[in-house]
Amino acid sequence: MSILSQAAHPVIFDTDPGVDDAMALFYAMAHPAIDLVGITTTFGNVTVQQAVVNALYLTQLCGRSAIPVTQGAAQSIGKVDDEPAAFIHGADGLGNLPMRVPTTRVADPRRSAQFIVDMARERPGEITLVPVGPLGNVAQALQIEPRLPQLLKRVVVMGGSVLAPGNVSPVAEANIWKDPHAADAVFTAGFHLDMVGLDVTYSVVFPMSTFTQMAAHHQHPATDVLLHAVKFYANFYATRFADAAQVGGCYGHDVLAFLYLVHPEFFGTAQGRMRVVTEGIANGQTILNRRPDIDYPQTGWGTDMPNTTACMTVNSAACVAEFERTLLSDWL
Repeated sequence: MSILSQAAHPVIFDTDPGVDDAMALFYAMAHPAIDLVGITTTFGNVTVQQAVVNALYLTQLCGRSAIPVTQGAAQSIGKVDDEPAAFIHGADGLGNLPMRVPTTRVADPRRSAQFIVDMARERPGEITLVPVGPLGNVAQALQIEPRLPQLLKRVVVMGGSVLAPGNVSPVAEANIWKDPHAADAVFTAGFHLDMVGLDVTYSVVFPMSTFTQMAAHHQHPATDVLLHAVKFYANFYATRFADAAQVGGCYGHDVLAFLYLVHPEFFGTAQGRMRVVTEGIANGQTILNRRPDIDYPQTGWGTDMPNTTACMTVNSAACVAEFERTLLSDWL
């Protein structure tokens, strides 16, 4: 192991790429403090099969073919799945690329849940898991290895909302809503868990000029692909969100999980017991107990429930500047 990887955050990236997933992946590969030890894939923005294809493609384009990629959860637990949001990310998850250069990468044969468990057992207390899609892989890994909360260093989830309106219902965020039973299992398992949700991700708009400048600086097929994907993604947001249209850019939801990991000082947080509504009109809602002094008669909020740290405020300008600095560095 290199000196860099000893000093870095060893990370498994659990993802459903997805344009903002691709943004997050590029940031993680570019940042010197992040050591990507594996990519696990799930359904969500695209099918899990397409998620694997995209993860293999992007890592090979960036010269990171040594990073293992695995295939994971194809559907939710106990819920009928909706179709992937092709109008947001494109049918291929990357803005409907007009062409792809030939690639030779193949996936690691292990299922994503088994890969998470294997790596956690191999490097106990070292690895941070960063899930930015539905949480089925993490829930399945818990079934294989109940000691997983003690074996992982921490889990940084992009998903959920405490006070901000949801994006698939008035109260629910998409990743949690797609697999609420898995999410509740993860939030109550006892991980050192941080939630980076809509309370902060809808406060940070990444300008289109960043990606244009990045592509011009690197003049590389990988940055051309990201620029194409982000243009598609930004066009979606421009029709629905005035702040994104005004800046001429897009939200980078998944990127903020990594920004929080390496720059927690950019964020303000709250702590409390977190539960997920699994049924009914509010399914997928993440509820933070902000009154731990009250002994509620409703079960499920007892002192046996672990605390979650939820991001509530963010320094938007600092996040955008850090993202730009990292992506414009000579990492390719």
